[in-house]
Amino acid sequence: MFENLSDRLGQTLRGLSGKARLSEDNVSAAMRDVRMALLEADVALPVVKSFTEKVKSRAMGQVVASALNPGEAFVKIVHEELVEVMGRANDALNLATTPPAIVLIAGLQGSGKTTTVAKLALYLKEREKKQVAVVSTDVYRPAAIEQLATLAAEVGAQFIASSTDEQPLDIAERAVAEAKTRFADVLIVDTAGRLAIDEAMMAEIRSLQAVLKPIETLFVVDAMTGQDAANTAKAFNDALNLTGVVLAKADGDARGGAALSVRAITGKPIKFIGMGEKTDALEPFHPDRLASRILGMGDVLSLIEEAERKVDKKKAQRLAKKISRGKKFDLEDFRDQLQQMANMGGITSMLDKMPGMNRLPPAAQARVDDGQFTQMAVIIDSMTLKERRFPDVITGSRKQRIAKGSGTHVPEVNRLLKQHKQMQKMMKKVTKKGGMQKMMRALQGQRPPPGMPR
Repeated sequence: MFENLSDRLGQTLRGLSGKARLSEDNVSAAMRDVRMALLEADVALPVVKSFTEKVKSRAMGQVVASALNPGEAFVKIVHEELVEVMGRANDALNLATTPPAIVLIAGLQGSGKTTTVAKLALYLKEREKKQVAVVSTDVYRPAAIEQLATLAAEVGAQFIASSTDEQPLDIAERAVAEAKTRFADVLIVDTAGRLAIDEAMMAEIRSLQAVLKPIETLFVVDAMTGQDAANTAKAFNDALNLTGVVLAKADGDARGGAALSVRAITGKPIKFIGMGEKTDALEPFHPDRLASRILGMGDVLSLIEEAERKVDKKKAQRLAKKISRGKKFDLEDFRDQLQQMANMGGITSMLDKMPGMNRLPPAAQARVDDGQFTQMAVIIDSMTLKERRFPDVITGSRKQRIAKGSGTHVPEVNRLLKQHKQMQKMMKKVTKKGGMQKMMRALQGQRPPPGMPR
């Protein structure tokens, strides 16, 4: 997400970051580039005009003129204004009510509503430790109810059955009563979508909102529709009392216009962002972190939180003990590391959150491919237990067998073995006395991206 915008803004801001002073001419030129970058990202025109005017006004102010590094001060202003456009902080769900707290989900057909219901159920179950029940009132779309039933089973949520013979209002009332008897903390209600906004759709969802009195009414919007997403959200907000927006399919959006337009146009916060098809690919929307990623400053906090949730701590501790006792880092350990990386969304997702990665040369960025790591895992899976534990026994005939079994070639097997050796050496260095501290000092000595503290 934001790849195009990040590249364009990065080029423009790098041109200013080395300036000894900012003049009206170079700021105006930079703002023209920023304006074009935002328009190309499909950000709504009123948002673009307001954003560029505020940045220019602040950039020409006394504070920047007297700053030690005006270029970096300018980047800081752009960062702060991006945060302002998207909302100052994450707006968490408000579930402070007598159980079950009802969350009503609205949106157009195809926006990802039903999948979002399952993702939200898993999020509340795992991170908020809530008992979650889900129900579908979509009696129009074929297999909508069956789809939610399948997803509910996958994420471990309580599914309240409904049928196409019932009326949406009857389903909703029965679901509330049933959720109470099941002692559910939260009831998520999926509603019918339409191909376009129409009065029949609005009347139905208004009546559902009136009967259910949900504590949260979330509008799910397809991020790939750009500023149209913001306009659709505004139309729904005019008819309903929305409490927030969920940006779905954001991983497929290279522009980011929806994220930068929704808050300004609707006045409603973006509460969650969907970053993939898997049921765990739903994240709270943090404007400050996203602004940092747009400007190439990374999102280390999200990376750490993801590692806390998804890295197998027992395996990590076992590996640390094994290496500290002088045992070698073998191919089974390497396979575990590849799996841990895949659990965190793959190398591309991880690097996207690392500071300065957008400044890598295009050739280096092109070489970062999750497919390579998948292939490496397949090669290791084609080995015997002895070969994984004692890689030195892998000679010519074994390499040919492994390559054939994994659908690869001998050079690719050789490349894997070489990378494993390099990883083995690194592990040895890290576990030596003071090795980790030396590595951290080396990282701390690197110059951070403009606008960020050392």
